[in-house]
Amino acid sequence: MSLPGMEIAALERFLRDQGVPVRGALRVELISGGRSNLTFAAADDVSRWVVRRPPVAGLTPSAHDMAREYTVTSALRDSAVPVARTVAFDADGSALGAPMTVVEFVDGTVVRDQDDLATFTDDQVTTATTALVRVLADLHAVDPAAVGLAEFGRPTGFVERQVRLWASQWDRVKTRDLPDVATLHSALVDAVPGRSSTSIVHGDFRIDNTILDTADPGRVRAVVDWELSTLGDPLTDVALMCVYRSPIFDLVLGSRAAWTSDRLPTPDTLAQTYATAAGRDLDDWGFYLALANFKLGIIGEGITHRARQGSDAGAAADRAAEATPEFMAAGLRALRGQR
Repeated sequence: MSLPGMEIAALERFLRDQGVPVRGALRVELISGGRSNLTFAAADDVSRWVVRRPPVAGLTPSAHDMAREYTVTSALRDSAVPVARTVAFDADGSALGAPMTVVEFVDGTVVRDQDDLATFTDDQVTTATTALVRVLADLHAVDPAAVGLAEFGRPTGFVERQVRLWASQWDRVKTRDLPDVATLHSALVDAVPGRSSTSIVHGDFRIDNTILDTADPGRVRAVVDWELSTLGDPLTDVALMCVYRSPIFDLVLGSRAAWTSDRLPTPDTLAQTYATAAGRDLDDWGFYLALANFKLGIIGEGITHRARQGSDAGAAADRAAEATPEFMAAGLRALRGQR
């Protein structure tokens, strides 16, 4: 069977060239694709690995940064944050025509949609979400310099740049005029906190970007999908995690996401659980919630924009922008509530 973006013989040559023993025939299957990086499971007669590379079309380098993902997971391997152990990195794409990471396969459960979540008891849902929040707090507690990530990003002015970045992204992907976008952007510019903390941020933290222990969902075996990680304000991670809980996020993903289920704790509960675990105040919380809503609304718009350009065939991509007005309205409410 053809696997777009994968050449098994080329992968095997790469592994052997990197000193990774391949015992028996190498077998590869696609785990996930679509709007994110392509993820493959590879196995020989002894070992299993996960191979990730950017999509074969619609490539946005900043959103599919394999070097960033490999750097941060290598740095965190001996920290309190569970990650898959790195094996090899093809920086120049010589094997598959695009940069590629190879990490050890982590056994466990990935909870992507509400059908997956239905296998959990209410107690397991509670313990799993509590564990996820604690892992996020552990990530934000890691000293970047101590793990070799002091130069991993530009934390000074991080939130200001985020506001500018997503406003400029709107100008590139908008499919219609929405006055609330300009209103929210202006309000965010005026509300940027005067000071903020710095930590390693994941950039896309929610349950489906983790692997949970199958026997004990209260144990996180690995956090995955690090291509958006950087040094920045930890509260942007927390707010995004909370805003992902909005039911309208289903429109952006094109599915009934596990993280939007009403079986999970409310966004306020998640935020307070994090504040307690991290020992961190949620100062200027309305700003961070507004910024997260601004970002997700523009992401939804961009998915529909690309679908109309013929570059995204993902589920219900043409409807993702229907969520944008609701995210903008929620962002404005968050800022007004802060005042």
